[in-house]
Amino acid sequence: MSKIQWKLARGKTWRRKLEEEHPNHGKVMAVPPRMQKRFGTGTMLIPRPLDIDVIVRQVRKGSLIRQGQIREMLARQAGADCTCPLTTGIFLRIIAEAAEEDRASGKKRITPYWRVIKDDGGLNEKFPGGADAQAAYLDDEGIRVRWSKSRKRAKVEDYAGRPVNALRDKRNRSRASGSAG
Repeated sequence: MSKIQWKLARGKTWRRKLEEEHPNHGKVMAVPPRMQKRFGTGTMLIPRPLDIDVIVRQVRKGSLIRQGQIREMLARQAGADCTCPLTTGIFLRIIAEAAEEDRASGKKRITPYWRVIKDDGGLNEKFPGGADAQAAYLDDEGIRVRWSKSRKRAKVEDYAGRPVNALRDKRNRSRASGSAG
């Protein structure tokens, strides 16, 4: 398994990259022609990295969230038909790198990026330490990972049956408690 390395500009940190504002982040635009076969002709959100970070921070220990679920949540919040999968993936990598920077600087509470899995239950090789590190974090939380015979690909065992999207969300708790008007 090859570990993919990104280089940052001199003096830049992953945390700074995560928090940087960009004029296109948070915009809803028409789905680009090259993506219309997959997403249709509706609207697409270009997410903000920190909006993704907020969602990932809400995933409880022992639970998982698929990348597609994150995109769906963001699109729904923005009133778009879909969220750009390319920028979402890039921002998840930045979130993971920033979390590891935070860990290295002594922070105890970091974004639990390892709880994000691919839509097919696969682990993310682009996260710090690759799929091996993600598998170790998941194992520490009681989530079992199954490796292919060649050990090139890892998937969460029974990911479809696991608690997914178990977010710490006050709105969900208030709805569950039966507060109907």
